[in-house]
Amino acid sequence: MRMLIPVCLAAVMLSGCIEVPLGGEPVSTPALKSAALAVDLTGRYTNPDGMCLKDGWVYVVMNNLASGKPAKIVRISPDDKMEEVIELPVHPKTGVVSPLGIVFAKDGALYVNDNQNFAGKGLGLSRILKVSFERHRAVKVETVAEGINEANGMTTFGEFLYITDTTFGTKNPHTSGVYRFALSELVPEKPVQVKAGPEDPHCIGSFATTGKWPVGANGITADSAGNLFVCNFGDAVLWKMKFEPCGKVKEFKPFVDCRPFGAESLDGAQYDGEGGIWIADFIGNAVVRVDTATAAVKIIAKNLPGDGKDGSLDAPSECIRRGNRIYVSNIDLTFGPNTADAFQSISVIQHRD
Repeated sequence: MRMLIPVCLAAVMLSGCIEVPLGGEPVSTPALKSAALAVDLTGRYTNPDGMCLKDGWVYVVMNNLASGKPAKIVRISPDDKMEEVIELPVHPKTGVVSPLGIVFAKDGALYVNDNQNFAGKGLGLSRILKVSFERHRAVKVETVAEGINEANGMTTFGEFLYITDTTFGTKNPHTSGVYRFALSELVPEKPVQVKAGPEDPHCIGSFATTGKWPVGANGITADSAGNLFVCNFGDAVLWKMKFEPCGKVKEFKPFVDCRPFGAESLDGAQYDGEGGIWIADFIGNAVVRVDTATAAVKIIAKNLPGDGKDGSLDAPSECIRRGNRIYVSNIDLTFGPNTADAFQSISVIQHRD
């Protein structure tokens, strides 16, 4: 395996960077790609976030935190037309719903993380929602798990659903982790009661965040072999979890530190089925690709903070590949270098490996 040492600085990242193979000559990488406007959401939705693919459609969460409207799931057709899928029910105790991660599982249902603490309602109130379909139409939404602190990223493999809990409620260090649920136990008649933290039997891994930003486990995705990749947002480190044939965790350790390559955070993550993990860098206002075979990290697109009216990235939180196009949810929140604004959008980046 050829190892590369990045020597690109922030000043040159807008025009490309240079990777230096160990024992070889510098190799110039292509210039960064520019994002374009895919969908103007202004006046309809705010704070797009979680994404997933189903039958060629890109499904997207519209959190609607800034507008105060009920959150919804929408989908983008192969020709970039958008339509609503379903409105999500509010939490019976808080009166709000705050969805982030979404994924279709083997049972045909769409699972949604309702992060109540993201909406300022406190820890221990987050839920997992299950959207059921009949003849390709969403017909009902039910709660199948509750008690999580900050239900955030979500993925699935085989008969299991995996989600990240972005905080276990600790400080110095900030700890967070991953839960695993069997699809068979996620039934609305008896929602799973989670005791948030590493002691819950569903927790299969945890880590501490020590970086500048006190945000822990965030994006999560599974490759074709069932290995999990988990984003440590604040440390910009991608972790990898391997399993024994019996399902027991074999190891859970850092896969690659993305900071030396220019990434400043790791938010939502999606595996593209072809060896690439696509990650939104919220703090760095960028899109990052990580190779699952070599751990090579490449900044694909990056721009300075702004309002995103020209289609540029505007506090991105999730990205997903559909063919040669990378769709990016611009959640547009005031945090770090980013400032919320009225313009709301989904960006797109043209990309070929």
